[in-house]
Amino acid sequence: MTTATAPTTTAAIAEELVSFCKAGRNLDAINTLYSPDIVSIESMGNETMPREMKGLDAIRGKNQWWGENNEVHSAAVEGPFVGNDDKFAVYYSYDVTFKPTGKRNTMEEMALYTVKDGKIVREQFFYRTD
Repeated sequence: MTTATAPTTTAAIAEELVSFCKAGRNLDAINTLYSPDIVSIESMGNETMPREMKGLDAIRGKNQWWGENNEVHSAAVEGPFVGNDDKFAVYYSYDVTFKPTGKRNTMEEMALYTVKDGKIVREQFFYRTD
């Protein structure tokens, strides 16, 4: 559902994000749907990749790093799961090889997004622990 005008409701933004991600157009999703003041929170972080990042440039950089360091064999995107007026979740599953180590694994995550003024202002990722 890519449209000429930006979606404004949480449900429409959620559908647009899932559409972009299913097409492998994550950077387009960031450029189109994210607020300049986006906050992204991972479950863990380190000096190279902090747990919390703010702003479009930081999120683009994180996305670029992930793409450069992982060979994606397959990806699945499920959802969106729309909650209250400003939140929705998306489930992601990836079969990837981490290029620096050559280790292949399946990665599953649930992302919770918050929308304000027609833009995604927060994303937080949750990982399966087993």
